Amino acid sequence: MRAARLPEAGGPDLLRVEQVGTPAPGPGEVLIEVHAVGVNQLERQVMAGAPLGRPVLVPRTVGLDPTGVIAAVGLGVAEERVGERVAVKPNVPCGTCDFCTAGHEADCSSQYVSGIHSDGGAADYVVVPERVAFPIASSVGYAEAAAAVHSVPIALHMIRRAYGPAGFAPGTTVLVTGATGALGVACVQVCAALGARVVAGVLKGEPTGDLPSLGAAEVVEYPIDGSAELESAVRDIAPRGVPLALDATGSGALIGAALRLTSWAGHTVVAAALPESAFTVDTRNFYTRRVTLHGCAAADFTDVRDGLGLVADGRVSPVVATRMALEDIREAFEMTKRRDHLGKVVLSIR
Repeated sequence: MRAARLPEAGGPDLLRVEQVGTPAPGPGEVLIEVHAVGVNQLERQVMAGAPLGRPVLVPRTVGLDPTGVIAAVGLGVAEERVGERVAVKPNVPCGTCDFCTAGHEADCSSQYVSGIHSDGGAADYVVVPERVAFPIASSVGYAEAAAAVHSVPIALHMIRRAYGPAGFAPGTTVLVTGATGALGVACVQVCAALGARVVAGVLKGEPTGDLPSLGAAEVVEYPIDGSAELESAVRDIAPRGVPLALDATGSGALIGAALRLTSWAGHTVVAAALPESAFTVDTRNFYTRRVTLHGCAAADFTDVRDGLGLVADGRVSPVVATRMALEDIREAFEMTKRRDHLGKVVLSIR
């Protein structure tokens, strides 16, 4: 079978599509015939040396979030799952720790990431634990499911991190920074689907035309070093600040601005990090306003099921920026560096 392999530590320019043996599912695993897989900023950052828990696997097949059809099952997996259309949750929790048994799989400290710590789905076939292969509706395309399975559940988990399972009240104003990327677009759509008034923050020069149709009530632009401009623009819309700010940029300057824009007893949730991710907190301002800062790096199984449900119901429409062939994977990663598109780059395997 074909597989996009990273032979050693290094960037996407080292990726090669090679012929390798088709894996076989072990106990508790499924073999998936891959139809599509996303191309992710996280993979590019890890290739550049960013740490992500346990040591990364090299050489490895890349690809975090494949979608496709279960072709075979291992011991202990129901044969009825063969032929099922599925999407793979990239973060694989241990399933046995206190967090996992309580249904908080996002917080499992032993989780690994498929495509980074194990062989991933940028290939004709991939083997994953059955528990992270989630059914997708027949109405949802494979590329759209690949654009959704990582980003939409995390967007939902960011909201629940702040407000719990009930979420925010309808009409709540939510700031989303980094609103043109895959996660940012998902945040805009999920918040709008749940009744929020969404303020979408985007870097100047990024495409913004589709954001209003995706749920943004307001769009504000800022330069690359523009935390002051962001604060000014948001204050014009929400003079008292916003109850919830979701950051999908990982920029320390913008996270700091989001914290300052968070209103009394509000929440800022961060789900990304750049090398220049450090920021300073005015401690007195922070604690006297009862603001809470959350980190969010994964989703619970409930978030995945509910997120894919939003997609199946048509309340969230995953944005696929472009579809490319597996053989064009290096060009696909190059595209993720650019800011000239909205949504997710997806590889079409079949």
